[in-house]
Amino acid sequence: MTEEQEHQLLLPLVEDENICLPLPINVVSRYWNIELPMAEAIESAKKYYEFNGSIIIEGIELAERHGLSCKIVHSSLIELKKIIDAGIPPIVILPGIPEITQHASVITGYDEEEKTILHYIQKGNQEGEQQEGAIPQDVFDREWSEEGKLLIIIAPAETLSDITLENNYQDKSNRLCFNSEKLNILKNSNDAITALKKAIELDSNNSTALHLYGAMLNQQNSLECVSFYEKSLEINNKSYLTFNGLGNFYLKTNQFEKAESYYSKAIEINPKRSAKIYKNRAYLREKLNKNSDAKEDLKSYLKYFPKAPDRGIIEQAIREI
Repeated sequence: MTEEQEHQLLLPLVEDENICLPLPINVVSRYWNIELPMAEAIESAKKYYEFNGSIIIEGIELAERHGLSCKIVHSSLIELKKIIDAGIPPIVILPGIPEITQHASVITGYDEEEKTILHYIQKGNQEGEQQEGAIPQDVFDREWSEEGKLLIIIAPAETLSDITLENNYQDKSNRLCFNSEKLNILKNSNDAITALKKAIELDSNNSTALHLYGAMLNQQNSLECVSFYEKSLEINNKSYLTFNGLGNFYLKTNQFEKAESYYSKAIEINPKRSAKIYKNRAYLREKLNKNSDAKEDLKSYLKYFPKAPDRGIIEQAIREI
């Protein structure tokens, strides 16, 4: 067996994808020979009829109801590789594209010689065999950092108990974060805030909890959001979403220079993810009489978001600036 083969896991191909059941949860559950009932997933999803996407915590709880266990932690590249070598396919949270804030991805292995991380691709090759998408290790680590290197491990309880995690104590706090996002989608903001307060009580250095709590306060136009965003950045200064949140707060409070600074930091972290930030920065740059910069930002918005629903309006604005 080659070194490359030793670091790869063979996962089942799942072609019957359903938005009611997160694909990564379905794939990993089938890896452990657990067939999650789609009818149960569909019933749970009815609560989110207005939401365009699957709810990761609902998938986790479904897997747990059917015999699997789960841990949610902030991790590291070294730990990720150890988990793969233990025969467990981890799920990571990675940056999304303009229409999607984040997405979960199953990691199937890594290649030390090529310095790549392999992630699950849904469709097999022509022979029906599993395919892996190879991401350069440094690119993966940088993008994973944007989400605080969140790691979800789903496995049988006896398998999970054999794994010693660097930040095992974070599980309860992180689970509350995932639950808070579910509650927020259900427009139950009071319970979402309560969950995040508890998450911070359990782990005051949980950058995800601090960011999400800051985001909830931002929704309420509370100045308090700034201190929670800033504390989150002290722990994870690669958090694109936190820089974006601060930019949004300062934009709506007409503090354009501060907003421009934070938007620029978010763009620096991940330009391809920043389509909508370019549009916001263009607006405030026009207010600051930086018309040339504003025009370039609008062009970047369309470059990274070619299917933008307001494309015609933006093209007209570019001509008129």
